[in-house]
Amino acid sequence: MPFELTILGSSSALPTSDRYPTAQVLNVLGRFFLIDCGEGTQIQIRRNKIGFSKIKHIFISHLHGDHYFGLIGLISTLNLLGLKNDIHIYSPSELINLIQPQLDFIKGEMQFKLIFHPLNFKKPQQIYTDKKIEVFSFPVKHSIPTCGFLFKEIGKQPNIKKELIQEFDIPIAKIKEIKAGADFVTTEGKIISNTILTTPPPIPRSYAFCTDTAFHKPTAEFIKNVDLLYHEATFTEEMKDWAKKTRHSTAADAAKMAKLANTKKLIIGHFSARYKNVAPLIEEAKAIFEETVAAVDGKTYKVKSRPAEKAVN
Repeated sequence: MPFELTILGSSSALPTSDRYPTAQVLNVLGRFFLIDCGEGTQIQIRRNKIGFSKIKHIFISHLHGDHYFGLIGLISTLNLLGLKNDIHIYSPSELINLIQPQLDFIKGEMQFKLIFHPLNFKKPQQIYTDKKIEVFSFPVKHSIPTCGFLFKEIGKQPNIKKELIQEFDIPIAKIKEIKAGADFVTTEGKIISNTILTTPPPIPRSYAFCTDTAFHKPTAEFIKNVDLLYHEATFTEEMKDWAKKTRHSTAADAAKMAKLANTKKLIIGHFSARYKNVAPLIEEAKAIFEETVAAVDGKTYKVKSRPAEKAVN
């Protein structure tokens, strides 16, 4: 079952001819989550053949324009397409005031509701959950209130070995208990250990989105052991003073975060337009954290189920 991230935009505030502003779609078991919505996001959604009707949850990290200027255009397009499913938007509370004047022009025609969920910039909070996934926001360190997002697959129950159901004549009514961790007692009184009866489920997968932010040590603890981390790397270390002043990260900062958080794989992005070639950023990050790749607009990064060691391609 899919757990995959598609990069729609990897540029910072100034887009380039081959990099759109920040936006990405995470597909978790057929649930599609749009993370940030920079200008041109809807074009990238169509270009990457992602169905508009699949997007029901939108997460906006903060209110710098390159992270939400594409939202009103996307909403308008969803309306033109006749979408009827409600859209949940997780964002700073001020967002509604910023886009309300534009919404007023189309609100009477809309067949779906926009449901806003304000973010908490003081502490982590669970902002969404269902049977398959839970989503958390957590404060990061930027020039205005900003949140990162952590997506965690909810663990499955162990699988019972079918051949043992017949061998030990296990009643159907007992299967649920065994999957929940119980041992089984045969009619002769023999105890069959749960570990014999079941195989462990795949390890739950996870993804963390961290931008915009300076290096922020508390983040590492909250996203500890995450499978896939997207962390901004706006500048190289040559620009570290400017990065500090603007509360952005260097590629080295992103790599240090990945290492500190024991991340399996790091994607760096939010590149300054000054870097036509991101090779220096990759080189800087890989010197600290080898499992680093550069975000590429239109590329999809998959996190595999991992009953054993490996998870990310």
